[in-house]
Amino acid sequence: MTIERDVDGPTAEDELAVGVGPWPGSWPAGDHYDHALLAAGDRRNVVDRYRYWRHEAIVADLDTRRHDFHVAIENWQHDFNIGTVVRTANAFLAAEVHIVGRRRWNRRGAMVTDRYQHVRHHDSIEVFAAWAQGAGLAVIGIDNLPGSRPLETTTLPRHCVLLFGQEGPGLSDAARAACDQMYSIAQYGSTRSVNAGVASAVAMHAWIRAYAGPPPA
Repeated sequence: MTIERDVDGPTAEDELAVGVGPWPGSWPAGDHYDHALLAAGDRRNVVDRYRYWRHEAIVADLDTRRHDFHVAIENWQHDFNIGTVVRTANAFLAAEVHIVGRRRWNRRGAMVTDRYQHVRHHDSIEVFAAWAQGAGLAVIGIDNLPGSRPLETTTLPRHCVLLFGQEGPGLSDAARAACDQMYSIAQYGSTRSVNAGVASAVAMHAWIRAYAGPPPA
């Protein structure tokens, strides 16, 4: 398992005006608490149940309940949508995010959520497709292409990886060939397409509606 650390441009961590101050009163017991955060406050962009937790403890807890779907996005043109895809994958607790193509990607849109989300890199679509086959995951392409079936009329496979293309060209020819199934998202206005960040949220939520229970309190 590799979590990508290369960063293009500043992260958003210092810009977040969220969180809580130092823990009032006696500190709580538990190895999952971070003493530095208890003393100084926790300004991270995390849900309340993870306030003052160590980073490693948060990831370990998330790993106990990650969902069965993965998300992949092609990265040939350094798409700024990738950060948003990662942030959305964290929100819906995807098993992993897969970056196909260029290793470096702009993390600003991820809002530091990549620290809590497993991110794997594949040099090519062929390498990615071989990995998916070995993992027993159906590759589901999401793009408004001729022959794509409406996402709204189907139930996605439980064990799958949702594959998205670049802003503009969409899925590459190689990516289309690697897909086991192709689905489109219904649109009703004048625009030809929605960006990968929006499309990923729609597709991930379709999986969530089919298989996920209520989130933890």
